[in-house]
Amino acid sequence: MGHMFQSVSFIVFCTIMAFETHCFSLCKVLALSFPLFGLVSVGEGRFKGFRKFDVVQDSSYGAVSEELWFTQKLDHFNGGDSRAWKQRYFVNEAFYKPGGPVFLMIGGEGPANPAWMKEGTWLTYAQKLGALCFMLEHRFYGKSHPTTDLSADNLRFLSSRQALADLAHFRTVMGENRGLTNRKWVAFGGSYPGSLAAWFRLKYPHLVHASVATSAPVFATVNFPEYLEVVWRSLASENADCPVLVKKASDTLAERLKDPKTFENITKDFNLCSTLQIQSQMDSAYFLESVAGNFMDVVQYNEDNRGFEGVLGTNITIKVLCDVMGDASLGDPYTRYVAVARLMMDTFSVKCLDVSFSNYVRDMTNTSWDGPAAGGGRQWVYQTCSEFGFYQSTDSPNQPFTGFPLDYQVKQCASFYNISADEVAEAVAQTNEYYGGYDIQSSRIVFPNGSIDPWHALGITADITAELPSVFIKGTAHCANMYPARSQDLPQLSEARDHIFLLLQQWLK
Repeated sequence: MGHMFQSVSFIVFCTIMAFETHCFSLCKVLALSFPLFGLVSVGEGRFKGFRKFDVVQDSSYGAVSEELWFTQKLDHFNGGDSRAWKQRYFVNEAFYKPGGPVFLMIGGEGPANPAWMKEGTWLTYAQKLGALCFMLEHRFYGKSHPTTDLSADNLRFLSSRQALADLAHFRTVMGENRGLTNRKWVAFGGSYPGSLAAWFRLKYPHLVHASVATSAPVFATVNFPEYLEVVWRSLASENADCPVLVKKASDTLAERLKDPKTFENITKDFNLCSTLQIQSQMDSAYFLESVAGNFMDVVQYNEDNRGFEGVLGTNITIKVLCDVMGDASLGDPYTRYVAVARLMMDTFSVKCLDVSFSNYVRDMTNTSWDGPAAGGGRQWVYQTCSEFGFYQSTDSPNQPFTGFPLDYQVKQCASFYNISADEVAEAVAQTNEYYGGYDIQSSRIVFPNGSIDPWHALGITADITAELPSVFIKGTAHCANMYPARSQDLPQLSEARDHIFLLLQQWLK
């Protein structure tokens, strides 16, 4: 929902996204998601899949949205396993009118952020339609801990199928307990939760009446080089020279990483936490991917109104990065690339950049709930290895970066969870077989996507049928239509929000 954290190396929490709970971003796949994978540290592991959103746990929202807990089964598909756990959820009853619909915001690959119970387009719709609003945190993320730790054995219970069954059981029991069984329920989600919103309607049509599946990658694929192809196009839309300069800089850096005599200078240039050591292709790939992540995150969230969640760095846009890359007074393209990295570190108050792959492996293989990647990184990368792939590799000539091929990303599945490359490929094929990929057979699901967002390449960007419409928004990034409206929004973004509202109004008649 991705590329969706911890040590500074952990690139900024992919934050997708929490929207954080909601748009999680699919952080860099390899890196949302959780939220950003950039250069920041937010105490969570580096996300790999969906670049995500920064998580903000602002206590001021506490009074507005009390944490509530719902009992779920650990394994919905084994009647002989009676183990249960407590799942976190939130409610907003401010707009509910008796007889009105029920809105269910689906959590994703990071902590559910109660900021979404106060603001966001879905609440504007709720106010107009008299809806009761719930937000359910995804199993294994945030405070929803189904198991004692994050061992590979326990992560077997982390999957989109179990998450959909959680949603189904929550909807059934809440319907019974609150007299909402016969109300029309509408699912909302952005990024990976957007996919869940679509699949909830697809797999449980008797429980959910309609879905808004924003920036939803519905097609699973092991290799996702198209992500970086969209990054090229998005940078070029600002300035045709921008991605060309980024490519020159990335190529220069990759070349220098082959010569140990350059390591001391590179260490100083990028303000690394320890002297650069390149002992394997994995080391150089991790470094190259980390630095590229600055551009990937900014493109994914370009000009999105994430500030309301408390996300830092929303002032850093594609224009800002391309202005730095185009500034000849700074020196050659490599020097400008370094300047971008320094700008990102300053913005996120990162003291030094940890590009040690061995530190990353150490953090990602820590199975404790208190571990550095437990904020979402270990869990999300597991989902990419066991269900989705989504690896944003440099295996295409039509993109601006060098040096992090598919092989580097898939090897991590074996290192972290003992999942082989063949098993990843088989899991991805099963996912598409189960959900249908692009060929969704359902009704009353709307698929909003932004042209700047690299995830649109795996989403629905043209109407499937009149009952499965797409809303393709030129010039917007990941989950833009979900954020609160503001005066500087593009007219086509405002129109998209209005169009989605009209669809809901029609579907809820």
